[in-house]
Amino acid sequence: MLAKDYKIRAFIVLAVFFLMFTVIIIRLFLVQIYQKDFFKVLAKHQHEISITINPPRANILDRFGKVLAFNREIPSAFILPHELKHAQKTEKFLKRFFPEVYERMQVYPEKYFLWVERKLTPQRYAQLKAYGIQDLHFINEPQRFYPYQSLAHVLGFTNIDNGGISGVELEFTKKLSGHATTLRLEKDARSGLCYFSKSIEREGQEGEQISLTIDSGLQAIAYEELQRTVHDFKAKAGAALVMNPDNGEILAMANYPGFDPNQTKIQALDITKNTIITECFELGSVLKIMCALAGFEEGVVGYDELIDCEGQTTHIDGFKVENFTYALLNALKEHNNILPFHDVIRYSSNVGVAKVAKRLGPKLYRHLRRVGLGFKTGVQFPGERAGFVNHPDNWSRSSIIVLSFGYESMASLLQLGRAFSIIANGGYTLQPRLMMDGQAPETPRRLYKETTIAHMKNLLELIGKKYAVNGYRTMGKTGTARCVKNGHYSKTDHNFTFAGILERDGYRRVIVTFIKEPEKANLWASEVAAPLFQSIAEKMVIHDTFVS
Repeated sequence: MLAKDYKIRAFIVLAVFFLMFTVIIIRLFLVQIYQKDFFKVLAKHQHEISITINPPRANILDRFGKVLAFNREIPSAFILPHELKHAQKTEKFLKRFFPEVYERMQVYPEKYFLWVERKLTPQRYAQLKAYGIQDLHFINEPQRFYPYQSLAHVLGFTNIDNGGISGVELEFTKKLSGHATTLRLEKDARSGLCYFSKSIEREGQEGEQISLTIDSGLQAIAYEELQRTVHDFKAKAGAALVMNPDNGEILAMANYPGFDPNQTKIQALDITKNTIITECFELGSVLKIMCALAGFEEGVVGYDELIDCEGQTTHIDGFKVENFTYALLNALKEHNNILPFHDVIRYSSNVGVAKVAKRLGPKLYRHLRRVGLGFKTGVQFPGERAGFVNHPDNWSRSSIIVLSFGYESMASLLQLGRAFSIIANGGYTLQPRLMMDGQAPETPRRLYKETTIAHMKNLLELIGKKYAVNGYRTMGKTGTARCVKNGHYSKTDHNFTFAGILERDGYRRVIVTFIKEPEKANLWASEVAAPLFQSIAEKMVIHDTFVS
């Protein structure tokens, strides 16, 4: 009986060991063969980590190498939820002052790292430090800094992670950011403190700094004069553009109201737009210059040809056309309504220029397009608008008339600057440029005859003499355009433009000024935008004398 019991117990023990051995074999098979890929990945996650290191964002420079945008270190606050030393106090602090962070910590308890507040001002940093929360840690992060607020609309700004979201920062964000380096580290899985090897998984690349054609000194001049004019006339906004018509370089591009690109949260995004490039307007009488340019080139009007401007009001093809300005009405009265064509433009007669436009017909449209209206300039900047010129197929009875003095067309101020640059440089094509190291401009092509350009400069000088800069040939044209309000042209709200050329020997500059909807009524561009042109031009030539 005892021997039989012994055999049974021995069999049971043997069976148990055999079963355990079988389980071990099966387990080894599952771990080492069947599930080897799973455990290999698991081990890899325990022993290996990847670290991404972003290179610092590159600087932006002006044409003389002055730094316009750079990085500086600024503190940010964070917590380590898995290492809280005073959990109750920290949670109470977060719940009171940072409820979103507290809720995130409750929803994601496995998080090892949580931002509390990033990119702290010195005052905010001191305030958080004063709370004395030991579990609140601080680390320095790079933040973009812009020393010149006058360039805010050009440079744009970056988001909290230093990625470009407007202006030059957006257009060239990849070039400025470079590429991150990815490192793979092998570590001790238990302590996480010992690293056995380090390898580069992906080689990064430093960001490349860029140089703009902007002259930061001239930009400051344009901005200050623009700011003064907007305030003096209580206008909604304004802009000023300065270009070199020989090579298309944009030297200054100011917008007002301004904004501080260094603030962490920009509320009114509308004021961050660079309206010189991204907005189009009906520009009014300044586009009479394009009608004159087309008329001279096509030979349909002579410089001194006498034009009957028919008094204050007349009808052309049944459409009412008016002559407005006091100077024009006085000249018409003095000369029995008959003016030479150069005085038609000089005194800005709607009737006189409309008669020349009637002679041109659809050719006027072709010339407006030839100088670049209705086309993007191709400048390297986000959000550029192409504008609009009404095609002859869509013309009504009045279209050719109103086109001649700046309606049924919309253009950006940069397009207007390019059109005047074509006159200033002798009638050649022009590509506006904002980048010093951008693509080389194409070989200029002649668009207009020398005689046409000579007539245009003489004509523009008749107007420009009133706003002359001593020692320089000053040329220009005003434009006063009604604003559309509730689907109708307003009789009280206007936009004012002046486009001018400054020239002496080999020195040439084009300046465009624009003032939007001043509060004061019964104004003309000659009283608003033209004096702004003159004040910028006077200070510009002094500035250029010292920097050349």
